[in-house]
Amino acid sequence: MPPPSSPQRRRTRVLIAKVGLDGHDVGARVVARGLLDAGMEVIYTGLRRTTEEVVRAAIEEDVDWIGVSILSGAHQVLLPKLRKLLDEAGADDIRIIAGGVIPQEDIPGLEANGIAQVFLSGTSIAEIVAFLTLETTHA
Repeated sequence: MPPPSSPQRRRTRVLIAKVGLDGHDVGARVVARGLLDAGMEVIYTGLRRTTEEVVRAAIEEDVDWIGVSILSGAHQVLLPKLRKLLDEAGADDIRIIAGGVIPQEDIPGLEANGIAQVFLSGTSIAEIVAFLTLETTHA
């Protein structure tokens, strides 16, 4: 007789987004590939998305996380707006991480505005995977 099956937890789903006019997506693609290789489900929105498009996609795709890559310097406007739109849509269970060119001194303000984690340039994929795995398990 086979052992009783245990309920399987679904794979972590992450939407990788490039919000605003930033046209460089190499880092976002590298992170997306690393998360895929780690067994996560990844949806990539492509370049130059609005915050509204990202929120709509995140809800439609039923993701756990939105990972935003920002190099444009607009992180202090776009990231809090993204959090606000998610909350207004009743999707407050979707969490946000960010990476790219974000000054260290801006991180506390972003975290105060609901950004779960900011990964600075040079962060390894293993660190991002470990964070998402740990945080998703404890959610």
